[in-house]
Amino acid sequence: MTETNGRAPAALELEGITKAFGGLVAVADVSLRVFEHERRAVIGPNGAGKTTLFHLISGELPVTSGRIRLFGEDITRLPAPQRVGRGLRRTYQITNIFPRLTVFENVMLAAQGLSPRKFNLLWPVPRRGPLAERVERALVDVDLAGKADVPARELSHGEQRQLELALALVGEPRVLLLDEPAAGLSAAERAHMAELVRQLPPTLTLVIIEHDMDLVLNLVDRVTCLYNGRVVADETPTTIRHNRTVQEIYLGVG
Repeated sequence: MTETNGRAPAALELEGITKAFGGLVAVADVSLRVFEHERRAVIGPNGAGKTTLFHLISGELPVTSGRIRLFGEDITRLPAPQRVGRGLRRTYQITNIFPRLTVFENVMLAAQGLSPRKFNLLWPVPRRGPLAERVERALVDVDLAGKADVPARELSHGEQRQLELALALVGEPRVLLLDEPAAGLSAAERAHMAELVRQLPPTLTLVIIEHDMDLVLNLVDRVTCLYNGRVVADETPTTIRHNRTVQEIYLGVG
């Protein structure tokens, strides 16, 4: 079912995805196609179903109905760890790090978690070799190379968000889901985070949830707007700004 759109195969496909919690339908018949190397934003007001949609894609919640494909493979029933093994990663709205460990140790643990020796808890943290090189590259990508030996709890909130991004990048994902990467950041920190996202490898497929319209529309190729769990618009950043439905339900313009 993978199509090329004249430029690249589909990296992520959702076909009629629905998630119901009893009588509450949080995501309703959502279909979208994100092409390889594309950068896609998912926007919408609070309660629109954006984070639930990410939970369904990542495998943290099972779908009620519908199908999810990753590079053409049906992953609808795969558990989350197997989706990770196929190149899917995500970040979260709430930073999830080990505050007493250093920046390097946090990212190394993420890298070790994907290695064949991940269950060996006595394995020392290596500072050289292929895993260490991956950690160092991830820290460079998020502008934390100079703070590798700093305990994570001593980082600013913005730097902790950068560390969260490094935890995802060290796994060398093919598709990365970013759940509000600039949440809670100051204006300067938001601008810095936007620049870090902009400079991520162009071979990486990105899907971003973000409330800051000005920030996200300058980072992506296409925008999907959700409202009450349904797709109400799927357009380019230029056209979505002038979409009357989006203005009414998202921007509060009557």
